[in-house]
Amino acid sequence: MSHCFLESPSASPVEREVAALQSPDRERLRILVIGSRDGVIETIHDLYRRGFAEVSAWSPLLPAPSSGEVMSILTRDRRREG
Repeated sequence: MSHCFLESPSASPVEREVAALQSPDRERLRILVIGSRDGVIETIHDLYRRGFAEVSAWSPLLPAPSSGEVMSILTRDRRREG
């Protein structure tokens, strides 16, 4: 199955949200990493090295629901198939 991720690195989060809402042929996906501060940062950098996403595309570290953990969210749009 072919995946087509669409993201404009220069678009603001608000611009991406508006574009996703205006395009019924796109689906918004959110990738969430939760863990220790070091673990989340290391995972984001590992995914960057693998070509998955720019480090700057992730949200700033946010407090996670579990005590002592943080989280970061990556939002992408994908073209709906069929």
